[in-house]
Amino acid sequence: MRAALWLLALFAVAVATALFAGNNQSTLTLFWPPHRIDLSLNLVLMALVAAFVVLHLALRALSALFEMPVQARRWRAQQKERAAHTALLDALGHLLSGRFIRARKAAMAALAREKALDTAGERLSHAAQLRTIAHLVAAESAQALQDRASRDGHLQRALELTQGRSGAALQEIREGAQLRAARWALDERDVQASLGWLEALPGGAQRRTVALRIRLKA
Repeated sequence: MRAALWLLALFAVAVATALFAGNNQSTLTLFWPPHRIDLSLNLVLMALVAAFVVLHLALRALSALFEMPVQARRWRAQQKERAAHTALLDALGHLLSGRFIRARKAAMAALAREKALDTAGERLSHAAQLRTIAHLVAAESAQALQDRASRDGHLQRALELTQGRSGAALQEIREGAQLRAARWALDERDVQASLGWLEALPGGAQRRTVALRIRLKA
């Protein structure tokens, strides 16, 4: 169907061109002393149209050529962003499957790739969320590996990233980090620290089921 439409369009253009060229009653005279040049008006108009089309295509080609570096940078940034997201998803998958060393390694890879984006001037709109979740995955993996120093470092970094930030998503992630910290403290039989983390939660978060369960166990 598309080929038939193209053929009809070409036929219509050919007919219009033939009619336009056949009705050749007007002329355009150019005086270039001592010469005189008589040109068909239709030919001049067709030449002007052709020149306009060529100029338009040339300008579009130049614009596309100058846009190539920008497009290349944008493509590289998209590839790096996709790699950071893939690493974070891998970290979550390894964490759920009990591969804690791989989970921590993948979380660190996600952090490194997000940092590379930031260094290159391609800051993500959700960079704080990505970094915070990656730190929490690394902290959870360190907890499973009984690496308290690494766990506390990643937890502290996650809390710093969400401190004083606006947005419901970051607030929820911060509350999740505090709940995990309370759970870790309870696992280590540090009741006071666990209750302290629960008290640091907003009033609504303190009434959540998981918070109430931790408080009852404490």
